[in-house]
Amino acid sequence: MSHEVHRQRATDPHGWSTAWVGEAAPQARRRNPRILVVTPEITYLPLGMGNMANTLRAKAGGLADVSASLVSALFSLGADIHVALPHYRRMFHIEVGRFINDELRIYKRVLPDSRIHLAQDRIFYYQTGVYEDYVASHRVALAFQREVINNILPRVAPDLVHCNDWMTGLIPPMARRLNIPCLFTVHNIHTQKIALEHIELSGIDAAEFWTNLYFERPPVNYEESRTRNGVDLLASGVFAAHFVNTVSPTFLEEICAGMHGFIPDAFRSEMRHKRDAGCAAGILNAPDPSYNPERDGMIPCRYTAASHVEGKRRNKVQLQERLGLIKNPNAPLFFWPSRLDPAQKGCQLLAEILHRVVEKYRDENLQVVFVANGPFQRHFHDIVRLHDLYRRVVVCDFDEDISRLGYAASDFMLMPSRFEPCGLPQMIGAIYGSLPVAHATGGLKDTVSHLDAARGTGNGFVFETHDSNGLSWAIDQAMAFRALPGEIRMEQVARVMRESAARFTHDVTARQYIELYEQMLERPLVKPG
Repeated sequence: MSHEVHRQRATDPHGWSTAWVGEAAPQARRRNPRILVVTPEITYLPLGMGNMANTLRAKAGGLADVSASLVSALFSLGADIHVALPHYRRMFHIEVGRFINDELRIYKRVLPDSRIHLAQDRIFYYQTGVYEDYVASHRVALAFQREVINNILPRVAPDLVHCNDWMTGLIPPMARRLNIPCLFTVHNIHTQKIALEHIELSGIDAAEFWTNLYFERPPVNYEESRTRNGVDLLASGVFAAHFVNTVSPTFLEEICAGMHGFIPDAFRSEMRHKRDAGCAAGILNAPDPSYNPERDGMIPCRYTAASHVEGKRRNKVQLQERLGLIKNPNAPLFFWPSRLDPAQKGCQLLAEILHRVVEKYRDENLQVVFVANGPFQRHFHDIVRLHDLYRRVVVCDFDEDISRLGYAASDFMLMPSRFEPCGLPQMIGAIYGSLPVAHATGGLKDTVSHLDAARGTGNGFVFETHDSNGLSWAIDQAMAFRALPGEIRMEQVARVMRESAARFTHDVTARQYIELYEQMLERPLVKPG
């Protein structure tokens, strides 16, 4: 079967309501549809969901938070929600060697009412991170998908499957084969290509759904493609899913418009087909609820929108003392919270102008704090050393405590990314009253708008042209805002904090996913009464 014939089927906007010849009949309609969320990472689960719910935490990025918030929101609504994830024993702090016999027997038992389904394989048990080296992640992805396809899908028998990123890319093809509606969420543009024979050697019978896979080139037949035609896991997930979404509306449009040369052609093509068929959307992530200056136990002085002026001054002095900056609560402080990666984060733009900016605003005692790792960190150390900026600019490794204090102490945060699928720091900054200085791209464009104090609109300072002059202009705009009368600044920052706290929440994100589920199922998730 050619890619073109398959594509027409895969991108039919009503594809989930019909089946291929020979496909399994859909599940009988339940009163309360059953949802299975398949994710390689998560931060927390509601205690009522099953055994060990409070011990399961494996996080590499925003996917973990989104998965946790979505599952929790659905569970609180009374939805029949289930989750599948690898059994990372070490990350879950489970030492089975210390169990006595009876404890081990209980631990091994699958409880009939559990909604948590842990994929079992020794390769998961001793991992210290979700994504390790290339070879390890390849093997982990296959083992995880094998367990979901062979054991968890048949046991759960879901009405809808929600998969996330390339590590679940083989599950949408199987879901389509079984006529189960499937949503595929793209958080990061990473993929791996694996030969069919390697997929099968992992224990997955890909012959059942090989026509729903996306190959490096159009397959002639099964045998011809088995060894010499790689399967693209990310493109397969998009290709076979009934609906796809990115983690911001603008990034979806940028993909389809041909922007960002690093995006693989196969993935871009399939996203365009889904978008053109009305089967694609963008749903913003949201930061963890613990990012709240009123309740954040990791900052010295908690504060609200109403008390932010004094709260931020006190936190600023604490940060200055801790990092060796000039102690001055009135100093304008810029904070860099993202990894120092020049391919994405735009740190080279700041390197070009850092000395000039500090000198331009020396009388105002402008300060810059980097709390981030990455390949570009050494360049900022060199700039500080060369220009003797030690008490005005600090570059330190990422530390959660210092990073939290950075948000609480700073007046502005810097995010001049070249591209950004979603981004969370700009949302966190706005919640803490640290106004974002950001490039208009992807999720940044969806979440940061230029502040107009006279009209009481906007929440940051946005530049359109991605170069050092654009960033310099945006910093000047931030400093112009800083020069406004204190009462105006206080009113605008308080407004931004209130609006951001209401807008950037897991409840808002979860509601959009729930609406998408209901659209796909063509019925409510939870019946009244």
